[in-house]
Amino acid sequence: MKSFLVIGAGTFGHHLCRELSKQKCEVMVVDRNPKPLEDLVNVVTSAKIADCANIETLRSFDIPSFDACFVSVGRNFQYSLEITSLLKELGAKKVFSKADEEIQAKFLLRIGADEVIYPEKDAAKRLSIAESSDSIFDCMPLTADYGIYEITVPKKWVGKTIVKLDIRRSCNLSILAIKNGDNMRPLPPVDHVFNETEHLMVLGREEDIRRVIDR
Repeated sequence: MKSFLVIGAGTFGHHLCRELSKQKCEVMVVDRNPKPLEDLVNVVTSAKIADCANIETLRSFDIPSFDACFVSVGRNFQYSLEITSLLKELGAKKVFSKADEEIQAKFLLRIGADEVIYPEKDAAKRLSIAESSDSIFDCMPLTADYGIYEITVPKKWVGKTIVKLDIRRSCNLSILAIKNGDNMRPLPPVDHVFNETEHLMVLGREEDIRRVIDR
């Protein structure tokens, strides 16, 4: 069973704690304010009121024992920087730090964050991509360039197979699954024949996705 430390019990911290707990993970959540912790006490493994900018406080948590640490301390960016730096200093295996802007991400990465999370930015991007095209129904950003997209079957693909279209080489895309109504078929065989009622779960860059659906 994996264990995680979540620092900051704001909106993002709340969702993160609940989702990790659903996955049967051990979760410790820490916040300076007791109020946000009240409805998490029965959800997580432990909830503590503490100032995580204090190195002795963090040391008492045995930071190297966690599989990953999440820094989600709201709008106090200096506080986030201090905690991120201390976590790495104390031997954290992996640190995810929340940011609102690109400039914040640069500083967080420079002082040791392994990955920066943009909850609001990612949600905005996902919504804008899905709503800007009648052929894209959902998007899950994975990196700055790549994501998983749910799209309709391009008209030129209907009646043809994956292998005949040679999608990976010709379009720089990978078909992860095929949806037909409520049914999902992961990793379809290369001889699958596309039909117009299907939706595709595709891994690739947004520019390559749009190139395919706009043809």
